[in-house]
Amino acid sequence: MFLARSTKSSMRVAINLLTENPHNPSGAHWCWTRVIPEMAQRLGRGEEMHLLVSPRSRPHYQGLGPNVKYITYPWSNEHRNLRTLSEHLYSPVRLPLSRIDVLTTLMAPVTNFSWSLVLHFKTMHAFATPDALKPETRLYRRLSYPRSARIADSIIVNSDSLRNEVLRFLPVDPGKLRLIYEAVDHDVFKPGDAGEARSAVARYGVTKPFVLFVSSLWPYKNLEGLLRAWALARADMGGRQLVVVGAGVGGKYGDSLQSLAAELGIASDVIFVGRIPLEETVWFYRAADVFVYPSFNETFGLPILEAMACACPVVTSDTSAMPEIAGGAAVLCDPSEPASIARGISDALGPGRDHLREQGLKRASEFTWAATAEATLDVYREAAERRRNRHF
Repeated sequence: MFLARSTKSSMRVAINLLTENPHNPSGAHWCWTRVIPEMAQRLGRGEEMHLLVSPRSRPHYQGLGPNVKYITYPWSNEHRNLRTLSEHLYSPVRLPLSRIDVLTTLMAPVTNFSWSLVLHFKTMHAFATPDALKPETRLYRRLSYPRSARIADSIIVNSDSLRNEVLRFLPVDPGKLRLIYEAVDHDVFKPGDAGEARSAVARYGVTKPFVLFVSSLWPYKNLEGLLRAWALARADMGGRQLVVVGAGVGGKYGDSLQSLAAELGIASDVIFVGRIPLEETVWFYRAADVFVYPSFNETFGLPILEAMACACPVVTSDTSAMPEIAGGAAVLCDPSEPASIARGISDALGPGRDHLREQGLKRASEFTWAATAEATLDVYREAAERRRNRHF
C-alpha cells in the first residue's frame, strides 16, 4: 500500500540520471525527461528532488521549478567506467551533504551511510539476453544486481513480465516490487494527416506505402526474423517497402542485416533509415500501414504504444511484456517463426485494420506520464517514511 501525500513531512529524493549517455540516449532517458517534469509539478510542501547530473546531461533537465535541485558529478555515461567509479566513491560523501532521504538509482553504491534505496529496474538483459551487453557490463550487472536488490527498500518495475524476470533471476523479497507502467508522450505521438506524414518521410527515400520497424539494431530485437518474414510475404505486400528506423546502421551487425536482405532478394524493398530524432518518428508511425515489433524480449516495449497513439496498426510478439502492453489491441505472432510474423503482417493489412487502429488508440490512452509520476512519487514517499521510522 502506498502512502498518501503528506504536507507535514519533508522528503529529499536524489534521482541518479548519470547512467544515460547524453549523446546517445536510450529509452530510459526518454522516460526520465517526461516523468521528472510531471513529478516536479506534484511535489508537496517540504518535498525536493535532487537530480544527479553531469555537466553534459544537466541541460536536459532545466526549468523544473524551485523544488528541483542539482547535484553535479564529473561524468555521465559518455565515460562509463569513470561514471561508475564516481557513483560508488562520491555518492557516500556528497549525498549526505544534501541530507538526502531517498536515493533512486539502477544499482546501489557500495556504501550507504544515510538514505533509503529505491531501485528502478528497466531490464534483466544481463540474465535474460546476455548477448545484448558487452562482457564487462554483463559481469558488473550480474555482480551488482543481487546485492542491490537485497538492500533496497523498494524496486520499481515497468511490467509484470519484468517482475517475473526479477523474481526468476534474483533472490529478492516479492514484497519489495512495485509495478509502475511507463507511458507515451501524447503531445508528440498522436494521429495526424497521413498525406503530410508521407511527404515528410519521402526525404528519407520512402516513396511507397510501407511497413515500419523502429528500434536500435540489437540482435534480440529480431530484425533478422522480420527480414526473413518479409521474404516469405513479399508477394502479398502489394509493392510495399519495409522501412527500418533506428541506430545501428553502418555497424557490424547492421551491415550483416543489409547483407541478409541482399541474400534474401529483398534489398530493393528495404529502406534502412538509421537514427533520426525521436520526435520525427511520429511521421513514420502516421504514414505507415503497419508497425511490426517482433522482439524476442521486452520489459515494456514503448514503440508499441507510440505506434498505437499515432493510430498505426501493430504486430508484435507473443512473449515477455509485449502482449501485456498491447492489451489485446495488436496482432500477436511467434517471433521465432518468420512464417508467423509474415501471417501477422498480412492479417494487420487485412479488413480488420481500422479496428486495430481504434483499439490501439484506446489502449495507448491508458498510459500517461501523469499517472506514472504520481505512482513513482508515492514509492519515494513510502521509502522516506521508512527512513524516518528507522531513525526514531
